[in-house]
Amino acid sequence: MGALHAVGADLVFTSFDWGADRYLDDKTTVPTDGFAMLAHDFDAILLGAFGDPRVPSNIHAKEILLGMRFKMDLYANVRPVRLMDAALCPLKGVQPPDVDFVVIRENTEGVYGDLGGVFKQGTADEIAIQEDVNTRKGVERIVRYAFEYCAGNSKLDGSPRKRVLLCDKSNAMTHAGGLWQRVFKEVGGEYPQFEKQHMYVDALCMRMIRDPRGFDVIVTNNMFGDIITDLAAGLQGGLGMAASGNLHPGKTSMFEPVHGSAPPIAGKNIANPFGAILTAAMMAAHLGMISEAAKIEAAVLEAVRQKKTTVDVGGSLGTREAGEWVAERVARE
Repeated sequence: MGALHAVGADLVFTSFDWGADRYLDDKTTVPTDGFAMLAHDFDAILLGAFGDPRVPSNIHAKEILLGMRFKMDLYANVRPVRLMDAALCPLKGVQPPDVDFVVIRENTEGVYGDLGGVFKQGTADEIAIQEDVNTRKGVERIVRYAFEYCAGNSKLDGSPRKRVLLCDKSNAMTHAGGLWQRVFKEVGGEYPQFEKQHMYVDALCMRMIRDPRGFDVIVTNNMFGDIITDLAAGLQGGLGMAASGNLHPGKTSMFEPVHGSAPPIAGKNIANPFGAILTAAMMAAHLGMISEAAKIEAAVLEAVRQKKTTVDVGGSLGTREAGEWVAERVARE
């Protein structure tokens, strides 16, 4: 939050102790009225990373993070993939304009809905079923969101976005894939100004690591969106650089860095803070603070160029020092 304070954003913060410490203390993940309170009392939520080896089941993360997405109906997971500096990309010859796309991930359905179960657990006859649920409503609203995002958001260089690509596995997952294909064609017909594309998820992953040029807006289901954005983060310097928002237009939305909590490096002052800082900028923009968000992003870009970063992206600073450098840069602007 240092960058938000430094940029002078007119925000009032309230912190909650929902996490592993509280769960270990009293087995509480979310208070009974927690999600309703968030939706009613706040304009946006800035979430930290979850995951703690002291809770092997990770139940606190599941009930808080997935609970927030599902119970608050935050159906659009928006994950920008932007290369700030060529030095951060492992691909030879790739420049920042070549990696500037966004993945729109359906966030409330699919296999993450936790429908199914386990039968005869622990025996040789064990059966595990995980259902992939796709509704017409859910698919249509995320596809429409992708086209609207394409219409309302330009690239970093100011040029308009022109293409929406559907990523699926409809050659194998024919029932769900057929629904996505039909809806994409129908909704896409309402947006004749945009080029419509389609790729199977395996082919898209191959292209992403060979030549990411040409990607613009990608729309996909919950699981594929999770996987391809983790892969795509490698194009921009790793998970430590990746931001995301969990949105429902007109309602309280939640913003979180793509990375997890990385327990092996917790407390060592070496984790990259930029994913969290860029997520804060994304939240500011969502709240209408466009100039403030731009200043934060510009400060992160300058930090990358001057190597005022953590080791994973070419610098020598610690987590705290890198964050403070950005905050000070923002304050000077």
